[in-house]
Amino acid sequence: MTRTRTLFFLTLLVLLLSTSAVQAEPIVTINSPTVNLTDFKIGYYVDDSRELEYQQAREQTYRETTSTTTLGTNARVTWFKVIVDNASGETRTLDVHLPHAYHVQSVDFYEERDGQLIRTETLDLEKVEESNLMYRGVAVYPLTLPAGEATTLYVRSFAYSHQWFSLDILDEEHSRQALVGTSNDIALLVGMMLALVFYNFLLYFATSKRENIYYSLYLISGLVWIALSYGLVASLFDIYGSEIFMLNISLITMPIFLLLFMMAIFETKRFYPTEHRFLQALLIPLCGMLVWGFFDISAALKPASTAAAIMMVVTFSVSISLLRKGNPLAKFFLIGHSFFVIFNTMAVIFYKGLIEPTYLASHGVGIGIMLEAIMLAFIISYRIKILEDIRSSQDELKKQASTDPLTKLYNRRYFFSESDYLLQVAKNKQQPLAVLAIDIDHFKRVNDSHGHQIGDQVIVKLAQTLKAQSRSKDLLARFGGEEFVMLLPETDQEQALVCAERIRTAVEKQIIAITPEQQLSLAVSIGVAVINAEHESIEAALNRADKALYEAKNAGRNRVCINVEG
Repeated sequence: MTRTRTLFFLTLLVLLLSTSAVQAEPIVTINSPTVNLTDFKIGYYVDDSRELEYQQAREQTYRETTSTTTLGTNARVTWFKVIVDNASGETRTLDVHLPHAYHVQSVDFYEERDGQLIRTETLDLEKVEESNLMYRGVAVYPLTLPAGEATTLYVRSFAYSHQWFSLDILDEEHSRQALVGTSNDIALLVGMMLALVFYNFLLYFATSKRENIYYSLYLISGLVWIALSYGLVASLFDIYGSEIFMLNISLITMPIFLLLFMMAIFETKRFYPTEHRFLQALLIPLCGMLVWGFFDISAALKPASTAAAIMMVVTFSVSISLLRKGNPLAKFFLIGHSFFVIFNTMAVIFYKGLIEPTYLASHGVGIGIMLEAIMLAFIISYRIKILEDIRSSQDELKKQASTDPLTKLYNRRYFFSESDYLLQVAKNKQQPLAVLAIDIDHFKRVNDSHGHQIGDQVIVKLAQTLKAQSRSKDLLARFGGEEFVMLLPETDQEQALVCAERIRTAVEKQIIAITPEQQLSLAVSIGVAVINAEHESIEAALNRADKALYEAKNAGRNRVCINVEG
């Protein structure tokens, strides 16, 4: 019997202590001329019925929490209670700030002293013009505290989705400073993202790559959500209510565009079909949520935290899979996405009311988006570099395929492909066109007497001379051995002969030192033909230039001859 009685009293004591802890009345004492209270204890009660009146709410049991708190999506209507005791000895006029008032549907203030309701104010964000409590997204409730008396303030917060609440008590000076500094950090964040959007639109116009559009739309979704959720829209434009709350749909479009970006940048459909199917499977329910959001955004956002967690797992797993398969961009995406996952996980836990509010937790989504956005911009730039390297390699291969390795002049194949184009231009514009066939005199004797190394020097020297004597619009090529060809656009017979004679004279002046005591002089024979662009092909004109070249050879070499047939 004694043991049973003892257990009864112990149980009663535990119940009394727990009840006492729950019903503890947090009191804020004002005893200083300076008041800047942003972290103190308050009470809260979740009104699941959403119908309690003030008289009913004041009779409820309030649990203790901090003045900045998050209670998740199941506490859309919550009553908050704070007792302010003015122990300063003089009447004080303070401001009660609700920095996140832009995020709710309505706020009601009930001021009570000595058990009597002395004042009430309502701020309906659908009719914000009917109240003078709202300033740049912050609800400001003036509170007058008589000396030596305690005032109880009840605040009913009706949120659109999750209950993210903050209450500050400030003197006039600190109130003004707080209002002036509202959303400056978010403005900087949004400004950086806008710059990235502009940069990527420019990239899209330059490259026509889909990933630039998807990335820009991802950024736009992210910056809209950040500007809306952290009060920048309210601060800059002073707009509130259900219509502006619809912009929270960007929280759904953001992961959609991120998935599309991943599919485009990694080319999953073409190279990674398994990973592509996983991303597609995640994209389908997100699109369903998007459609749902257009009809009921509050309901669509309720599972958003769970959907975000699933998305993080899938995208992270896909990134790891791509990394293991050797994709060069996957490691950079993993780094950026790790920032996104870490900060968004923190934010999800915060929004569900499972951790204490901190700046990193409350701004986790914005910070995560910004860090990932920077890394995605790097990925786009890095991919452009990879493509440029590939293009440079291809250009180099094309150049090697079209140039002579010894002289670095164009070869026969390139000459014929480009000369056909120049012939068509001459025909369309009715401009003259001429061709020169150039051959080194007694080149076989040079090779036989001095060797092929000296012969190569002679060929290179001639190529340099020809290049120096040609115009930028002339087409110069080595056909093989000691034979060179020059196509002269906008050149008639007289101009062609002048050009050929200038080349012959310039070559004749060239000297190659074989030894300090022995020097080798050069000479060329040149055949000229003016092309009939209306009726003649390049091959036919070259045959005539070759005939003229043989005439020059037979006439004693080191001279210019012209074939006027055609």
